Order: sequence, then C-alpha cells, then structure tokens
Amino acid sequence: MIKIYNTQTHQKEKFQSVELGKIGMYVCGPTVYNYIHIGNARTFISFDVIRRYLEWRGFKVTFVQNVTDVDDKIINKAKEEGRTPAEVAAEYTKAFIDDMHKAGVKDPDIRPKATEEIPAMIELVEDLIKGGHAYEVEGDVYFSVRSFPEYGKLSGRNIDEMESGHRELRADGQGIEDRKRDPLDFAVWKAAKPGEPCWDSPWGKGRPGWHLECSAMSRKYLGLPFDIHGGGADLVFPHHENEVAQSEAACGCTFANYWIHGGMLQINSEKMSKSLGNFLLLRDVLERTRPEVLRFLMLQTHYRSPLDFSDERLAEAEAGLSRIENTVKNLQWAIENAQDIPSPLKTKPLMAQVKDTRNEFIVTMDDDFNTAGALGIIFGFVNDLNSQIAGKTVSITDVPVLRGAYAVLVELMSVFGIMLEGEEEEVQYPDAVVPLAKELAGYTGANPAQAVSVLLDCRTEARANKNWALADQVRDGMKELGLIIEDTPQGPRVSVE
Repeated sequence: MIKIYNTQTHQKEKFQSVELGKIGMYVCGPTVYNYIHIGNARTFISFDVIRRYLEWRGFKVTFVQNVTDVDDKIINKAKEEGRTPAEVAAEYTKAFIDDMHKAGVKDPDIRPKATEEIPAMIELVEDLIKGGHAYEVEGDVYFSVRSFPEYGKLSGRNIDEMESGHRELRADGQGIEDRKRDPLDFAVWKAAKPGEPCWDSPWGKGRPGWHLECSAMSRKYLGLPFDIHGGGADLVFPHHENEVAQSEAACGCTFANYWIHGGMLQINSEKMSKSLGNFLLLRDVLERTRPEVLRFLMLQTHYRSPLDFSDERLAEAEAGLSRIENTVKNLQWAIENAQDIPSPLKTKPLMAQVKDTRNEFIVTMDDDFNTAGALGIIFGFVNDLNSQIAGKTVSITDVPVLRGAYAVLVELMSVFGIMLEGEEEEVQYPDAVVPLAKELAGYTGANPAQAVSVLLDCRTEARANKNWALADQVRDGMKELGLIIEDTPQGPRVSVE
C-alpha cells in the first residue's frame, strides 16, 4: 500500500488513483531564461524517481511537465541581450532538455509550452469571469481571491493575515494595487505592453499570468481531478495556492488529489545564491561528476527534507555507489568462474534474502518514497553478499541464486535511474526526428526510435549507392537534432549530444 505525504492535509495518506492502474501526474517545469541550477535539478530528479517507482509498481503514468516560455524574466533577458524573447526561450528550452538527459531524467509524456497553449488559458479565464471569480480592468484580468472561501488551504495561510505583494507601477505611475478590488487579487491575464509578446483575447491583446498556465495545461491534458501535482517547496505559496484557487473556482471540483513538494537544497549548509558565490549550475556539476553519483547523493536524503550539497558529500556518494557497482562485478566474476565443487555459501538463507530484499525495498519505498531507507536496505544486502562471496570460488550449484542476487541489485537500482553494469538506459530520441525520417526516408510511423533506425538504414543504403548528398542530409539533419552518428566496425550507432 503506497502512502504519500500530502502537503494540503499535512499527513501521509493512502494513495488511491482516480482511475484504477493509471496515474495522472503534473510537475511544474522551468521558466526558460537561463541554465538550471543544482537546486532545480534536485526537484526534477526527485520526481523522476517517484515516477519511475510508480511505473515499476505497475501503474501507467501520464507525466506532464510544462515549459514556461513567456515570462517577465525571459522578456528582461531578451532586452539585455538584444534578442527576441522567443530566441531566448528556444535556447534555454533546448539547454534544459539536454541537461535533463545528461542527468538521466526521463522525458515527460507531454511537455506543453505556454506559448502554444494560449487558447486553453483564455478559456479558463472566461470560465472564471462567468463564475464571478475574476474581473477585467483596462485589459488586465484579476482573480478575486475572496471569491474562493478556501483560499490558503494548501499553504495553511489565513487570508485575513496575508499581506499583498510588492506595489507595481504602470507606465502612467498609477499603482497596480489601486486598480484591484482587493490587494490580494492576482493577475490571470496581463494587458500587452509595447514590444512584449502578446496574443489576441476577449480583453484585448495581452499574455497570461504565470499562475494560469499550469492550471490550464493540467486541466487540458489530465482532466480534473487528477492524481498528483508536484514541485519544489518554494512553489507552495503563492504559485500552487493560486493554482488551486483558480482551478477549483472554475471547475467547482477538486483540482489535484495529492500535493507533493520537494525540500530545498543548500550548498555547504548555506542557502544557494549568486551573492554568496555558491550558485551551481547543473551542467557545471556534471562536467566533474558522473550523473549516477549526483543522483545517488540526492537519493540519500528523503525528497521532502533539506539536502546539503558539497564536494565532500559527492565524494562519499561516489564511494557508496562504487561499493554497489563492485559488488555487481564480484557477482559477475563469481558466476563466470564457478567450479564443480561443493558450495561454500549458505545458499538457502541467501535465496530468502534475495526475496526479502526486494520485498523490504517495496515496503520502504511505499512509505512516501523513502529512497534513503531503500538505499539502506540495498547496502545491507550488499554487505551480506560481499561477506559470503569475497575471495571465494563458488559452486556451479550456486549460480542460480547469485544470478538472482545480481538481478535484484540491477533491478532496484534501475528504479532510481541508476543503471549498473549489464543494463543500459533506454535512449530518449527527440520527437522531431520523426518528420525528418518522413522527409528523407519515407517513414510513415510515429516512433522516434524507429525513425532513427530508418534514417540509419537510409544513410547506409545511400552511401552504398554513392548518393553522398542524401547521406550527408541524414547526417546533418540528425546532428541538428543533437543526434551524432558514429561509424563503427559493427555498423553505425547514434549518441545523444
């Protein structure tokens, strides 16, 4: 029985999905104006592990993660660099996806971009206005916080004790707060400003407020209510609180059944900030650390707890992971070099321990995804294995149980997205390779992996026919998508850049 700590109720609850055997899961994605830092990475890796575990437990998970590609931060970055907001967003969207791949984070099933979901957002705003929960002022539309009596139920805040945000000024000097019916009201639609991205709407040209997009996207792709909404603890208020209010006010139903929030990350016991000079980008950390080691470090702390990141902890994580990896190698050696001799092992207790380790792993992870406890179980198993097989030649009769031990270690670590020797992560190819294969090779399917295979066959045939132009088109087209072709004696293979 899976139990999840629900931020909204402040307690662990038995998990029950809306639809039997299926889970709808939405996790807030990045605002793409810069490279992601190690704190962002902690959130995304944590939810990657939660997703992997739920899938391993047999659920069909539909995982949705948005990209905020229109926002004040993006607009300001574009102005600073003399570029368009679209150019800035495109660059850092690609950088984010590349960094996630390097960190071993699986692609979401659906990755909607804010700029591509404007109609769904306008529809949601219209629903709010019709229901008396939002109002328009000179092209801006505000959500009326006091129209939703349960405002504050996620964060536990009392609406009468809240203070309004900072006082914004319009170009004419009039305070934004002066235009609201209540200082706590927040914008769901912003009137266009000169030189900024905007879209047509019933209230004139403008763009969505930040809080609006996740409500609209989750409603469109998962339906309401859906099972799990996640993000970092810094999003509880106001972002997720506002999502709850506008979503439930519009639909008259529950928005998400379970709210999961990950703890913050510190650097050497200090809050990470540019002013302290301890601001670490994920891509810089991965230049000097294996992604498996980074994941291992993060798994050693429960996802809801604060995580202290340091070079010392990275070194400890490297040593801990190496111990597990070496045990797998020792098992492989023992299996490959088994002899026709009497068994030196306690085979029956070991067989029972293989089964018990897997069961204990499940019980521990079922308790609010306790990765730290689950790693403890794996380490206990590793220690016992090493004490039995270290320096010993085993009997061929021991091979089945040792293979079982090997399989359990590989299986359980793969749940964490850490692939041990003998198992490789499935390569995630970009969807854009499908139209490329259609154009160059006449591919008619929709599977990116199949499209890559078809393109490689096309290139091989083109080279055999000395059609160098087509062969180069395939190579160059795939390179533009971050897919590098390497010719080997065994044939061409593709790596993701």
